[in-house]
Amino acid sequence: MIESDWSDWLVRDVADATPDGVAIWYLGCNGFICKGTEGTTIYIDPYLGLGDPPRTVRMIPVPFDPNDVTEADAVLATHEHTDHVHGPSQAPILANTGASLYAPDDSITVAREDENWTAEWDVRDDQLTEIAEGETLEIGEFTIHVEDAYDPDATHPVSYVIEHDAGTFFHGGDTKPTDGFARIGDEFDIDLAALAFGTVGQIPDKQTREPTRTRWYNDENQVIECAGALECERLLPSHWDMWKGLTADPTALHHHARSFEHPRRLEIVEIGDRVDL
Repeated sequence: MIESDWSDWLVRDVADATPDGVAIWYLGCNGFICKGTEGTTIYIDPYLGLGDPPRTVRMIPVPFDPNDVTEADAVLATHEHTDHVHGPSQAPILANTGASLYAPDDSITVAREDENWTAEWDVRDDQLTEIAEGETLEIGEFTIHVEDAYDPDATHPVSYVIEHDAGTFFHGGDTKPTDGFARIGDEFDIDLAALAFGTVGQIPDKQTREPTRTRWYNDENQVIECAGALECERLLPSHWDMWKGLTADPTALHHHARSFEHPRRLEIVEIGDRVDL
């Protein structure tokens, strides 16, 4: 069972919120909660695990216990990695709320076969919904477009464009720059884009445990390149806080973004912070 460092205050904050538009809470790593003015609540890549020390060591608090979540309409996953699809973090949300997991095929395989959510938790098989690029989901007051992503470390990554009357939120998962972002930027007016950012570090190899030079996320130039192609108004760098050896300083991005038209503004947030559309 997951134990939160923060008790249930963040879950209560989300439940009690009545946004004038869309409220978005950052959960650390690449996790977010979106809640609309009508109450529709969507979790994206919530991860509450501790990693796999000493290879991956969590550097931030566990913000809530998933068993405390009683209101959710959907959980979205961007790809199959543990910090994006994780039964102990996500299955209790589905079990408590009746929400569905929407995820690409390899992520559904993790939930259905590798972790066997339907046997280990009170999750029905019809709550595990496979999606693919080009599909559009209607979830409450949100319209969600499943789009391309480029993550060479993942087997099938996707990104999400989440539309609401109040604005449009892009979640890229762990994507790096890809030619597809120019099309997305032309097609949608993106108000806020969350993009993974981090340093290159020495991380123990998964098999040998020998320290290995590792790049999992965008560096300063790549994340601004993504934001520019998406033509987003605001860039929210994510994932920089999570793993020991790969943490970064997102305030450095002010220097990299200064001479470009997009993003027009940086949203520098910490775990538990809320931004609004």
